[in-house]
Amino acid sequence: MKKIAIINGHPNKESFNSGVAEAYKNGAIEAGAEIKEIRIADLNFNPNLQFGYQKRMNLEPDLLNAWETIQWADHLVWIHPVWWGGLPALMKGFIDRLFLPGLAYKYRENSLWWDKLLKGKTAHIITTIDQPGWYYRLVYGRPSVNQLKKSILEFCGIKPVKVTYLGIVRTSTEEQRKIWLKKVRVLGQKLK
Repeated sequence: MKKIAIINGHPNKESFNSGVAEAYKNGAIEAGAEIKEIRIADLNFNPNLQFGYQKRMNLEPDLLNAWETIQWADHLVWIHPVWWGGLPALMKGFIDRLFLPGLAYKYRENSLWWDKLLKGKTAHIITTIDQPGWYYRLVYGRPSVNQLKKSILEFCGIKPVKVTYLGIVRTSTEEQRKIWLKKVRVLGQKLK
């Protein structure tokens, strides 16, 4: 049985992203997967990495529970909007506080290289945007995807990382959103 963690990075619990997370979850349950959810907006934690990497901050109970879920999962599904080309601040703070040296990766002594401590996991990024996915890739170079996929997940050993764009959300109709939710449900059924 595949173990999937669905991580919703939208700070608004009533957003379209919550519907996307629910659609994926329903499809994955139909396929027999075991699901755990992390709704970052529900967690009680300080998103500011106050001391950088000079001094370790204690992880709040909600972050400890989220980390247990991430370690438990075979597959991580990250759902978030793109704002100003990047991740929502709360989601970025969640990553800053959790994906730490010694937990997600470990630098080797006297070396430029590091150990990837999350090897063996896969991921899927499902992101909502206010432009066509091809435009976001070609014109802007998909900065949020580069950050989450390459600089965070793959850096920590998570591969492969697939990406699905849902957009243009701002001008979408109810009918278009239903089509996207159906598409995401199918992704969940295929356990992708």
